Amino acid sequence: MPSTTGFDPEILGLPFYGDEHRRLAQQINTWCESYGELWQTVRRTDPDEAGRRLVQLLGDEGWLMSLDPTTGPHDLPSDTRALCLARETLAYTEDLADFAYSIQSLAATPIIRYGDEDQKKTYLPGMADGSIIGAFAVSELEAGSEVSAVGLSARRFHDGGYVLDGRKAWIANATIADLIVVIARTGDGPGPLGLTAFLVPVDTPGVRVSERLNAIAPRSFGHLSFEHCHVPAEAVLGRPGQGLVIALDLLERFRMTVGAAAVGFARRAADAALVHTRDRDAYGGKLFDLQLVKSSLADIQIRLNAASLLVARAAWECDRGDRGFAKHSNIAKVYATEAAQNVVDASVQLFGAAGLVEGSITERLYRQIRSLRIYEGASDVLRISIAETLDMRRGTHGG
Repeated sequence: MPSTTGFDPEILGLPFYGDEHRRLAQQINTWCESYGELWQTVRRTDPDEAGRRLVQLLGDEGWLMSLDPTTGPHDLPSDTRALCLARETLAYTEDLADFAYSIQSLAATPIIRYGDEDQKKTYLPGMADGSIIGAFAVSELEAGSEVSAVGLSARRFHDGGYVLDGRKAWIANATIADLIVVIARTGDGPGPLGLTAFLVPVDTPGVRVSERLNAIAPRSFGHLSFEHCHVPAEAVLGRPGQGLVIALDLLERFRMTVGAAAVGFARRAADAALVHTRDRDAYGGKLFDLQLVKSSLADIQIRLNAASLLVARAAWECDRGDRGFAKHSNIAKVYATEAAQNVVDASVQLFGAAGLVEGSITERLYRQIRSLRIYEGASDVLRISIAETLDMRRGTHGG
């Protein structure tokens, strides 16, 4: 019988994980199964309303408690492997649940890593209990994936604060966020050295949603505008000129988690395809009996196993403090998202016309998986980054 969990117990049994990670996976999987009716409801709900409801639920149920380290120690792990396992299981269960969890974690992490004590006390308790919804704003229409090309300006004001002017594009949670982590250009250094991170509450005068966007997989999504937006000096996250470091550190840590979510989507598609082919009558037997179908299912399993291992390795490297984890995070993100796209597409093919019907599991997954090849660094851009890590001295001796 196919798996009914959002993770692979055999992968989880490898030395990459500890008993605490195995407990986490079991607990969040049980929790996801207990809210079956809710997942049906949120799919029919306005994305903004669903987003608010899910962040609050995740906070109420304790799944965001690691976002406020002062409440520790926690019974469950709060490292990168835990984040990946949570995303994998939530994505297997419901796309919007994974989205709510991941963006809240994405917005809180730079505060955890770079915030001062006052910033942590002001924002992290609310982000952990779901009463403060976060967003991370780095992308711009003109900059795309090039963080160093950010153009939103932050000019020093006479009181020591800053005035932000410009726009941010394609921001997750833009339409429901209470707090935005903004990367802006302060000019403290040339090019990439001139960026600074700011914590900007959405009720700050001058901040507004300039456009709500309808993505192929519905969720809170939009463009933001900053017009003569004045923030105090205390809004600076980290140090002036440290914005690029903060942005890259965050993206490198979260790319592998995007890969984990992709594995969750792919595993759900694989399980659905296996059930369908075993139950579907075809050519005097079952669809599963056809050799081409078995070959397709075998390829799905190969991709799933490879993607799971790459994500596990990247998260393990990050948690053990390996400075080269970014390369493994990029590799895991590229392979897992590309492989998941192939797995979902193959599953649609195995379902045939039934897999194209609006609202069917394969139709939903087909829309949901596509964005992951772009989030936190498009596959093509990351391939360039991976290539730049190659040791050019290898293979120079010839044969």
